[in-house]
Amino acid sequence: MASEIIVRRATGEDLPELIQLYRHLVPGDEPLDDGKARAIWERFSRLEDASIFLAVRSTTLVATCTLVVIPNFVRSGASYALIENVVTHADFRGHGYGKAVLAHAVETAWALGCYKVMLLTGSKDPATLGFYRNAGFQTTKTGFEMRRLPPRES
Repeated sequence: MASEIIVRRATGEDLPELIQLYRHLVPGDEPLDDGKARAIWERFSRLEDASIFLAVRSTTLVATCTLVVIPNFVRSGASYALIENVVTHADFRGHGYGKAVLAHAVETAWALGCYKVMLLTGSKDPATLGFYRNAGFQTTKTGFEMRRLPPRES
């Protein structure tokens, strides 16, 4: 159950296991080599209001999501947040770990003064869509995107 986990920010030491966890999101992606992963981590870690949150069960990373807070000139200057790269290890799905990591990200966004938190999913799977609804997200907007890479298989 989700009570068996700790949700915390990722550190550089988590990078090898985090990269493996991301394989459960897009299994067909070519794996990152260590040098490129480290360079991305160094760049990401310099972003002031960006975090990768981890749900850790015992010593295993079981779920993650990325939160980025964006300064804003409307809504009286209240920031907004984006959540991306939500994934739960395939062996640990259905136990509340993904919901716990999302809740932590949303609580962080509220604490930072965000007026909304957005996420997009390319999945059409009713279970995935139900997961986001059960986590408190609503389909209140229409999303558009332009892609350089094709969408992942859902």
